[in-house]
Amino acid sequence: MKLNEVKEFVKELRGLSQEELAKRENELKKELFELRFQAATGQLEQTARLKEVKKQI
Repeated sequence: MKLNEVKEFVKELRGLSQEELAKRENELKKELFELRFQAATGQLEQTARLKEVKKQI
């Protein structure tokens, strides 16, 4: 992520309520699980997405 993207991401997160943050965290964890599963089975095409999702969590 570039600096401007990070700033926008942080601004977006600060505007969310506790419930929305928890929901977002659960969605990211689910996506990370699915990406790891795809990587283990050799089906993952966007390997950089793993790193992005980890940083967002």
